Amino acid sequence: MEHSTRSARRTTWAVAGGATALVLLTATGAHAEGVGDVRITGTVVNGGKNVKVGTKAVVTFPIAMTIKDDSGAKGVSRLSAFNSSNAYGFFDWTGTTCVKKSSTTSVCTGTMKVDPAWIPASDDINSNRIAGTWQAAATVKANDGDWWIYDTIAHFKVKRASAITVNAGPEPVAKGGTLTVVGKLSRASWESLKYYGFGGAVLLQHRPSGASDYRTVKTVTADGSGLLRTKVTVSSAGTWRWYFPGTTTTARAASAGDFVALK
Repeated sequence: MEHSTRSARRTTWAVAGGATALVLLTATGAHAEGVGDVRITGTVVNGGKNVKVGTKAVVTFPIAMTIKDDSGAKGVSRLSAFNSSNAYGFFDWTGTTCVKKSSTTSVCTGTMKVDPAWIPASDDINSNRIAGTWQAAATVKANDGDWWIYDTIAHFKVKRASAITVNAGPEPVAKGGTLTVVGKLSRASWESLKYYGFGGAVLLQHRPSGASDYRTVKTVTADGSGLLRTKVTVSSAGTWRWYFPGTTTTARAASAGDFVALK
């Protein structure tokens, strides 16, 4: 499917704003209309995970719909996704495959796709405002001619990608000595297709040598430019990293680990 124009990309589906359910919903509570008894009884978006979009990599994700009808499901004739608050969206529906589970039930999985290069031309607002809670809408058909239109089959999160760096020193450090850990938190702008520093709460984490898990040492707030800096007292050799837990519009991120040995 070719990249659409700005006006074509803006959806005209009705919007049910304010919902906060993550990704798994039955369709019984959604606004719908149609003919007959064909129904979507369950939807899972992206395997239950948030959808993260950066500035370069093409992103695809599945929307899996369980469809039931006494004559059997024929398929999906329309599938779209858009922000629940402002009705803007930038994903293209590239096709659907259906797997028959019984004489009455099929699971149809649609694939949604975006090249970030499309995003700035996909709307007439700041594209970063499209991050947050989205909803999927679909029209389904049955073998006996029944059809049903849903403006909401699921809610899910589409988030701006983030990145974080780390550097700890001096290396090596004496036991009981002071280590300075710095870094930078940044996130994708869907307007400029670049990453910019931004402020937020970030966890400094440490994994001692021989351990398999990180533990949080302290919370540090990045300044408006995304810069992080703190000092800690070192008791053992190990690896240090920054972990950003994310927000409703920005994806979580973990830095690479920086190993610091003891003198």
